Amino acid sequence: MRPRSLTVRLVLAVVLFSLCALHVCENQESRLLKDLMSGYNKRIRPARQPGDKVQVQVKLTLTNLISLNEKEEALTTNVWIEIQWNDYRLAWNSSEHDDISVVRVPYNMVWLPDIVLENNIDGKFDVAYYANVLIHPDGSMYWLPPAIYRSACSVEVTYFPFDWQNCTLVFRSQTYSANEIDIILAVDTGKTIEWVDIDPEAFTENGEWAIRHRPARKVINRRYTPDDLEYQEVHFNLIIQRKPLFYIINIIVPCVLISSLVVLAYFLPAQAGGQKLTVSISVLLAQTVFLFLIAQQIPETSLSVPLIGKYLIFSMFVATLIVTNCVIVLNISLRSPNTHTMSHGIRHLHLSHTCQTPAVHILHLSHSIHTPVAYVGTTASLYKSLAHCAPEIKECVDACNFIAQSTREQNDIGSEMESWVLIGKMIDKVCFWAAILLFSIGTIGIFLMGHYNNVPEYPFPGENKKYAPN
Repeated sequence: MRPRSLTVRLVLAVVLFSLCALHVCENQESRLLKDLMSGYNKRIRPARQPGDKVQVQVKLTLTNLISLNEKEEALTTNVWIEIQWNDYRLAWNSSEHDDISVVRVPYNMVWLPDIVLENNIDGKFDVAYYANVLIHPDGSMYWLPPAIYRSACSVEVTYFPFDWQNCTLVFRSQTYSANEIDIILAVDTGKTIEWVDIDPEAFTENGEWAIRHRPARKVINRRYTPDDLEYQEVHFNLIIQRKPLFYIINIIVPCVLISSLVVLAYFLPAQAGGQKLTVSISVLLAQTVFLFLIAQQIPETSLSVPLIGKYLIFSMFVATLIVTNCVIVLNISLRSPNTHTMSHGIRHLHLSHTCQTPAVHILHLSHSIHTPVAYVGTTASLYKSLAHCAPEIKECVDACNFIAQSTREQNDIGSEMESWVLIGKMIDKVCFWAAILLFSIGTIGIFLMGHYNNVPEYPFPGENKKYAPN
């Protein structure tokens, strides 16, 4: 009997110890939670009357602007979303519970306003980590979960890479309408926080984008009714400006240097058309490669053309003009009397006015050659009368006339070919300065457009308010 009675005593001791642990030895916070959750229904909105609205305060704290993918038009941010509301059912008298000032409970034990990021692009409405909800004696609820959001951001590429973007994070309730909850911006010491909060100690600066404005405001969509979920929203804007140094060093400077090489084709001789075309077409191909690289960085849109794309198209247009000019100059420089006849007007306009000194030398050279030929012709006429007397002299005179005529024709051909070459050089010189002027003005004009594309002083047009902490 003794072993059995000992077993019974041990069982009774364990039961008593358990009862002590559950009731007698239970701490005040556990008893408080049990009292609060007794009869509590998390599916019911914390409103005293059916027509009452639950006021929900929202605040966004940015810890890292991770990236802006221009190709996908997606903004990735690391934030803390702070949500506060009041649940009268979870209030208690702290003096009756050992002055407990705050209680932490899992998120799935209490009512939540179901506020999510509406304009996400990956379909993930959840936060990254479901933190505990803090409950205060007056029923105030405080929830601060972290989240990594990928939101849609319409990218304007007109001034790329000297652009700035306006990205918006849109929050609204997915369950409750404006007749049930009232979403407002958080209030701190009586002042509404109308901006995206940034903690300097926790914030990590982005290497490509600089934040210029970060306003926040509640938006009422009048095209909907208060019964619609889309009626009220909270918008957190991030107006960011690109830091263009990376693109200047890796794209713009090489592109400008390569594009300027096409002008060097004019320093080659007018007859070196093949080498000129090789230089110009090589530059044209290099510009095509840069245009392909830029197309991989920006979204596939037909709404606008990026600034660097405009410059590349302009440079390719100039290179095409230079290739065309090289072909024309080569055609002119290789002309001869056998294929083309130089009109008197062209000879007078190009040689007498533009290339006066070389023309004078050529004319003097022609006269110096023509004089002995005329003299030979006169001598031949004097000896014609002797043809019947001495046939050998006639043959000699005919030979001399043939030589003189051949020399005259060769000199005329050489003089006219040299004139065509001089015309080609003159066209090269004129087109060289025209290309330099066109390339310089175009380059400066296009990039000055990006220089003056500054972020506006105020985030919203028509409002002289910066939405920033003082």
